[in-house]
Amino acid sequence: MKTYKFIISGGGTGGHIFPAISIADGLKQRYPDCEILFVGAEHKMEMEKVPAAGYTIEGLRVAGFHRGEIWRNLSFPFKLLRSMMKARKIVTSFRPDCVIGVGGYASGPVLRVATNKGLPTVIQEQNSFAGVTNKILAKKVDKICVAYDKMERFFPAGKIVFTGNPIRSNLLEGQKNIEEARKFFQLEENKPVLLIVGGSLGARSINDSLLVQFDALKDSGIEVIWQTGKFYYKTISEKLEGKLPGHIHLMEFIPRMDLAYAVADLVISRAGAGTISELCLVGKPSILVPSPNVAEDHQTRNAMALVEKEAAVLVKDSEAKEKLVPEALKLITDKLQLEKLAANSTKMALPNATRDIVEVIAELLEKRES
Repeated sequence: MKTYKFIISGGGTGGHIFPAISIADGLKQRYPDCEILFVGAEHKMEMEKVPAAGYTIEGLRVAGFHRGEIWRNLSFPFKLLRSMMKARKIVTSFRPDCVIGVGGYASGPVLRVATNKGLPTVIQEQNSFAGVTNKILAKKVDKICVAYDKMERFFPAGKIVFTGNPIRSNLLEGQKNIEEARKFFQLEENKPVLLIVGGSLGARSINDSLLVQFDALKDSGIEVIWQTGKFYYKTISEKLEGKLPGHIHLMEFIPRMDLAYAVADLVISRAGAGTISELCLVGKPSILVPSPNVAEDHQTRNAMALVEKEAAVLVKDSEAKEKLVPEALKLITDKLQLEKLAANSTKMALPNATRDIVEVIAELLEKRES
């Protein structure tokens, strides 16, 4: 069997990086002897996360276009030119059989070079509203793997394959380990568990909402697992020093999300595409607080895909301080509503996304060789 080579490009956030790593793992399962090279943006989190997952990565000195502060774009053309030159050098040297883009700054230059060379190319679009880069690249790539309906608004219908978003493979395994999860987080039995996550970096408005309504959380007596994110942990710890009761568990980062999901009765989260795919897979009721700081308001559109099917509750970022904690405390005691949300979110799960994306890639390879 031929030894295939793959380049996976993109990153910037966990929402791009974790699907990319899942695709790489899937390719390794399908083609054990394959070579995989990641290409990311210098100084972004993929430069740390990808090597930690056991893969090699090259960095491009590339940055996004600032829509609000035009003066910050003076160096943009030069960075783009340098990144295109380096992307061309990487693709020419590595000689991949297929290039997969997952979104993020580095995805554009690498896929542009690959399509110009006539290489098989795939885009994996996580969101319900396509980003500008992917919409431009869609004209030349071979296939576009999507996770939401009606994506023909953005992409040529003949190129779209409905696969869902790849998720971390260990999440389902953790659902069987509720006792282990209770011990891991030091939770009391027979108490509802509220899980709060704002991403690895944290979500300021979610954290601020919990601080404003901290007394209500404290008096509720429910178990709370609160991931603050690394940007906010120190400040919040100092503010709550001496005030934290035993049932509120403050954490900078949750290393075992499989166990966190396993034990959670309700999840408060941003509405990144990857997180939503995970919530559906594990069948957890959720209150989604879409970030207003993402291009094209992706997260609100992602959240509405669940809300419209009664699979989640939405609280606007601007209303979070007033409504988030009261809504959570009300919902977590409503077992019928929790069961309804859980059942509807499970219906939206696509557990074979990684396998299906790898199959799309395999078909392109076979077509090229036939």
